[in-house]
Amino acid sequence: MRVDKYLWCVRYFKTRSKATRACKKGHVEVNGEKVKPSREVYPADEINMRKNQIDYKIQVLDLPKSRVGAKLTNIYRLDKTPQSAFKAQEKLKYAQEYYRKKGTGRPTKKDRRDIDDFLEKPDNKDLDE
Repeated sequence: MRVDKYLWCVRYFKTRSKATRACKKGHVEVNGEKVKPSREVYPADEINMRKNQIDYKIQVLDLPKSRVGAKLTNIYRLDKTPQSAFKAQEKLKYAQEYYRKKGTGRPTKKDRRDIDDFLEKPDNKDLDE
C-alpha cells in the first residue's frame, strides 16, 4: 500500500491529497528515508511524520483494505510518539494565547508602546549622565 494512502486510511490526514502533499514536502520518512507518496509500506515499517509541529512515530502493524473508523486504527498501527511532544504543543498554544486572545483585533497604541518599551535597548544618553 502507498504511504500516502496508508496515512489517510489510519486517519492521520483528513484527505489523501493532504497526505500526498506532506510526502512531497518531505515531512514523511519511512525507515529513516524521506519518501515520495508512491512509496510502498509493509508491516513492521517505521514511519516518522511531522504534522502540526509534532513529530509522530508510527509502526505499521497491518495494512487496511480501505479507510477505517477512528476506533479501529490501533489494529493497523502502533503509535510510538512520546507524550512530551504533545505537552510541548499545549505549552506553545498557551504561550500564543497569553498576550492577546484570538479575534480581539489589532494591537492598540498602548500595546505598541509596551512592546517598544520591552524591546528598547539602553541609550548611550542614559550612560553619559
